[in-house]
Amino acid sequence: MKRVTTYETDTGAESAILAAVELKNSKSQWTVEESLSELAYLANTAGATVAGTLTQKIDRFTTSYVGKGKLEELKDLMEQTNSTTAIFDDELTPTQQRNLESLLTCKVIDRTALILDVFANSAKTHEGKLQVELAQHQYLLPRLVGQWSHLERLGGGIGTRGPGETQLETDRRLIRGRIQKLTTELEKVKSRRNVYLNKRKDSGIPMISLVGYTNAGKSTLFNNLSSSEVTAQDQLFSTLDPTTRKINLASTGELLLSDTVGFIQKLSPFVVAAFNATLQELSHADILLHVVDITHRKAEHQVEVVLNTLKKLELSDKPMILVLNKVDKAENLDDLLNLGKNLTTKYSSPHIFISATTGQNLNSLLELVEQEILDRDGKIN
Repeated sequence: MKRVTTYETDTGAESAILAAVELKNSKSQWTVEESLSELAYLANTAGATVAGTLTQKIDRFTTSYVGKGKLEELKDLMEQTNSTTAIFDDELTPTQQRNLESLLTCKVIDRTALILDVFANSAKTHEGKLQVELAQHQYLLPRLVGQWSHLERLGGGIGTRGPGETQLETDRRLIRGRIQKLTTELEKVKSRRNVYLNKRKDSGIPMISLVGYTNAGKSTLFNNLSSSEVTAQDQLFSTLDPTTRKINLASTGELLLSDTVGFIQKLSPFVVAAFNATLQELSHADILLHVVDITHRKAEHQVEVVLNTLKKLELSDKPMILVLNKVDKAENLDDLLNLGKNLTTKYSSPHIFISATTGQNLNSLLELVEQEILDRDGKIN
């Protein structure tokens, strides 16, 4: 396997080298190349151009993430490609990040920081922006070292504790203060949202939420079902803020349909913290429509990532329909049928093949949703 790869880059974009480690005893179902491919997609979404990649297979992570020899290779590769940023495919410890910045003398970003950066670009509502800022500060706080970070731009605090305070102490205090303020503000937002969601629940109108791996086609499906215009782009995390629309079904009448942020592998607690609005939506949902990109070579593993994430968030007990999307782009019908059968058998959830883009089978999907609602109401009554 080739461990170093270079690419031609757009001279106008931030040039980055991607680095990943494959642990010899890892039980991950994702190869290092597959994970790097996803990281490259994230980097492109954030506005970077990937100039090259570097991988290493080792027994365990080092204090500089990779071994000394590979670190020299990385430094040479960055000089060779005139890259200014190194992006790592795992969440770095504060020590690893500090060592890498010192040895590479460049901007060092890990997977978590990259995802949060993409989130920051995707957040449109006041609540979404607050959530992302809080997650970024919580991520940053343990990583502050003794350099000037000029956090006085956030306002308040500077000069209020006497002349003996170092800049690092000031920065930490400013961030802690900002975290406290954001947490308080978000608790108020969360409380208001819960009141709103409970009123929706009390109305008796069924609530359906779309979930799935990022870029599976949730927003396209949402737009098609609701005749809405939620951002639907071929990029990761194009939706961060939950969006809800009312639609009508023939047998059961009105229902509320919500589009939510997509999940992804290697989610850290800092990233999950930015999902608060989505988690509230999902916790109040009566049925989850789990949208799956069946054309992706890791479709089954993406399903597993989503379901494991829901389990960690204590949301795995919701009735679910597996919505196997992008059937219009599929090449092998037998493979599709086998995939649907395997998923239904493994997860005890009904499935349906659709195309959110062409509208294929959407009426059948709505009929399946109606039946699930009728079954649910029958159990309640």
